[in-house]
Amino acid sequence: MAEDFLAGLDDGLDGLRQRARRVVEVLQGSAVDVPEYDPQAHGSLVSFDGLDGFEEVDRYWVNAPYAFVFIGFDDENDEHRYQVVEPHLDDFEQDLLDTLYDDIRDTLIYDATYDPDDREAVLKAQMQRLLSEYAVDIDPNAFYRLFYYLHRAFEGFEKLDPLMQDPHIEDISCDGYELPLFVYHTEYTDIETNVSYGKQELDSFVVRLAQQSGRHISIGDPVTETTLPDGSRAELALGDEVTPRGSAFTIRKYSEEPFTPATLVDYNTFDLDQMAYLWLAIESNKSLIFAGGTASGKTTSMNAVSMFVPPRSKVLTIEDTRELALYHDNWLSSVTRESGGGGDDITMYDLLRSALRHRPEYIVVGEVRGEEAMTLFQAMNTGHTTYSTMHADSVQTVINRLENDPINVPRAMIQSLDILCVQTLTHVGDERVRRNRVIAEIEGIDQRTGDLDYSTAFEWNATSDSFDQRDSNVLDEIQEERGWSRSELLRELQNRKAVLQYLVEQDVTDYRRFTALVNEYYAQPERVVDRVTEALDAEVTVDAPGVTD
Repeated sequence: MAEDFLAGLDDGLDGLRQRARRVVEVLQGSAVDVPEYDPQAHGSLVSFDGLDGFEEVDRYWVNAPYAFVFIGFDDENDEHRYQVVEPHLDDFEQDLLDTLYDDIRDTLIYDATYDPDDREAVLKAQMQRLLSEYAVDIDPNAFYRLFYYLHRAFEGFEKLDPLMQDPHIEDISCDGYELPLFVYHTEYTDIETNVSYGKQELDSFVVRLAQQSGRHISIGDPVTETTLPDGSRAELALGDEVTPRGSAFTIRKYSEEPFTPATLVDYNTFDLDQMAYLWLAIESNKSLIFAGGTASGKTTSMNAVSMFVPPRSKVLTIEDTRELALYHDNWLSSVTRESGGGGDDITMYDLLRSALRHRPEYIVVGEVRGEEAMTLFQAMNTGHTTYSTMHADSVQTVINRLENDPINVPRAMIQSLDILCVQTLTHVGDERVRRNRVIAEIEGIDQRTGDLDYSTAFEWNATSDSFDQRDSNVLDEIQEERGWSRSELLRELQNRKAVLQYLVEQDVTDYRRFTALVNEYYAQPERVVDRVTEALDAEVTVDAPGVTD
């Protein structure tokens, strides 16, 4: 752990040195000397003596060399604590920070020559200029501590910035005034933090988040859902009328690097058989819906399997808040709009109707909740391949929601859906995990009972934490549509399993590399299969015990 912590510091210092050289270029010709930060010469920017009652279990940088995270465990109360550690400012430095903030803010607002591409260099240059005007002489350590807080305020998320920088955090929850924020950590699940907001501070921050996202929020209209500039999804509430404990927000962080199908297999959310099945189904234009509860991974899975869409196929995505990220050349992304007093609202229903005029081959809808579902199923019935998500915890619940208010899709139209994946957030031992509970296939309407029939192609076995495979009507349809024999179908599935296994074993988490190999498979499947089979055989030969040359 200590080695990782020091390695993170070294990486942060390398970046800091590069940015400092850029500052020197900006200030070239002036009398101001901007030293590069050197921890040995200038001292550490942060210090921390631990947290009383908590044993340290983890420590890592989120913004080296300025801020790190301490994870402690209280054995008596059986709880973890998330502690953000940032540079300390004394009273004089805090007053100086407030003055610098006001003066630099005015400069950045009104300076027509401000270049946003050189934010850090410009900010440091402005600090140097103002400190000279103030006739204040501070040491390099204090300079960089002040810079951290100014950069956090102007370019980051203020005191929330370390949490937003932490790649291990999925969700951030603020429940009201003077209450500690909670985060969902990938390693330690739900943890209380040492970050909290006062009333005025929290109200201002919620308004700022809405404004940065182009949304309106006020006491008269106190709730809004939005996408932050970095792509994270936020639910905001202002004041204490609808949230009695005060303004509140929940942020579901956006991952710049989306999960690949190989990652989902590695996490055992799906197994190789399921993923090969979905790959073949997507190529064969089978429509599917991912269902599950909150944080079950519905959108993550849908985004991942969209990497199986054949290259050059036209894909159109529709969302109310941007979450989908496709590495696909022929992709048209559309997002709903609230009028905010200017023009009309553009709803998912409007976008879906418009989408059909773009002649897409694949339509991906972020989530169906209302009248747009009718248009979605109409698109299915007219030959468009569609994917979407729903909040539901079972196959029957999905059907019930689709057939009843406020969605009201006729049963005869639901049978155009081919596949339904139901995911869950559950526990395996002490570990909190996501699993695809069932893959069901919609078979049509039972002529005797009038009910919608469905069968189970795959089902998760909680006892063994494995997946059971059963007969598949969808695979039978694909076999017939392709004119394959049974052996040809099985060979095709086996080939795709081999490619996926290779990607998992090679730890290909980068979606660009993953998509490149999938696209190569579409172009030259035999060459790809030969290459990955040779690589897998070589690995087995090396790793197999008792095997000698």
